[in-house]
Order: sequence, then structure tokens, then C-alpha cells
Amino acid sequence: MTHHHKTRTIAKDGQLLLQKMETDQVETVWDRHDAQQPQCGFCEMGVSCRICVMGPCRIDPFGEGPQQGVCGADADIIVARNLCRMIAAGAAAHSDHGRDLVDVLASVAENSAPGYEIRDTEKLCKVAAEYGIDTQGRQPAEVAGDLAYALQEEYGTRKKELSMAGRAPEKRRDLWRKLNIMPRGIDRETSEAMHRTHMGVDNGWQSLMLHSLRNA
Repeated sequence: MTHHHKTRTIAKDGQLLLQKMETDQVETVWDRHDAQQPQCGFCEMGVSCRICVMGPCRIDPFGEGPQQGVCGADADIIVARNLCRMIAAGAAAHSDHGRDLVDVLASVAENSAPGYEIRDTEKLCKVAAEYGIDTQGRQPAEVAGDLAYALQEEYGTRKKELSMAGRAPEKRRDLWRKLNIMPRGIDRETSEAMHRTHMGVDNGWQSLMLHSLRNA
């Protein structure tokens, strides 16, 4: 077994597969990573910015070259913007997976999702109760329809807090309220993250980091 395969995965089957891919000349993610070396030092440190068309800009981390981008953003702001946007992208990706599942639930409630059915009615009623949905004497499809609607509302809610946030420990919720970072709407926080990280909007790295926590 080639030694470098052992440094890439501890799984024996994975090592064998990597060996075969190497023998068959199949490119892997590690091959592509190696081909990128050396990677940009500015980018690795998070001090390069391509957010607006006045860039790209980069900050000299050693204090000898430029300390601000064209828009005036310093290293702290650029790093905060980049991290905030990465979090927004991750939140968008994972929350949209959830949106797909909610849409399927809505279709199941309407009997328009072939191959899907409600099997665990106890769990359905338990989750519905978290959203204040009446379940007594109602058919599962009715409850599922109301729950799907309530979950869809979480994405564009105009409330002060997400209902789903109630699942977090009380101590954590109190901290979120104290820091004013209780999530208000799934899509809202992601959209606001993109807005606030744009050039000329939020130039405080502290507030950008707080919103990143809210979005996450």
C-alpha cells in the first residue's frame, strides 16, 4: 500500500480504493489539491476580497503593503465579510434541503407525492404540537398540511423568533436574546448577510460576526 494513501484516510477500504484509482489514473480531490500548490497566501489568511467590481483587493498581513481595500475595508472587515458569506452559503444550502422536505410533506398531505406516506403519526403530532397545531380527532393528512404550512412560514416569517428556535436549550436562547441574535427567519438572515457584507454597508467586523452567528 502506498504510504500517502494512509495519510488521507484511516479506512482500509478507502485506501484500497485510492490505490486502484491511482493505478487506473483516475483523478481524485487530493490530486487536484496538490495541483493547486502553492495556494495563494492572501486567500489562505482570508485577507483577499472579490466582493465588488472595484477589486480584487488584498491586505498585506505584515503591515508593509496596502492595509485597506479600495472601498476602505481593512483586514478585520475583509475576513469578517468572507466568513459571513461562507456561513450564509452554508445556511442557504442546508436550509434549502429542509425546504425540499417541507414541500414533500405538503405534497403528502395533498396525496400528490407517489411513494411517500405518513407512518409515524405519533411523531407527526408531537412536532405539530410544537407549532400549536391542534391534532385531536384530526386525520394525519390534515395535521401534516397545517404543519407543512407552519414550517414553510419559518422561511419567510415576520416574527421576532423562529418557532424552531424553541428546541434550543433555554440557556442558549437567553444568550441569543441578550446578544440580539435570535434568528427571525431562515431566508431573512441569509439575505441580510449578503446585504450587510456588500461594499459600503456594514463596516463593523463585530456586528458582522454577530450576524454570522444569527445566520448559522
